[in-house]
Amino acid sequence: MPRISGIDLPRQKRIDIALTYIYGLGRPSARSILEKAGVEGSIKSDSLTEDQVTRIRRVIDSEYKVEGDLRREILTNIKRLMDLGCYRGLRHRRGLPCRGQRTHTNARTRKGPRRAVVGKKKPPSK
Repeated sequence: MPRISGIDLPRQKRIDIALTYIYGLGRPSARSILEKAGVEGSIKSDSLTEDQVTRIRRVIDSEYKVEGDLRREILTNIKRLMDLGCYRGLRHRRGLPCRGQRTHTNARTRKGPRRAVVGKKKPPSK
């Protein structure tokens, strides 16, 4: 099983799909990497030769920011926003959506599960 950027690629998947298991790579970037490396996208990842893996690894290292470097950059960007005290930074700090979504009814993914309000009674059912 090939190991690229610290990730073991899945064995029985096409290489253009298997590359998307690396954080920061999607389908379009995986296709362009394979094109630049001169590797056919329909090859299964376990049947790659060492030369092909080396070429793919070289293209990723030279042109893309993936895995730890990308995660670190994103976290430092968020931390910078929070230190500045700008609107987006405050929303990150409070765990609320940053991109203008409504929060009156939705946004459960960012806000977490509902918390019961103490002292509030349910209206009687008819």
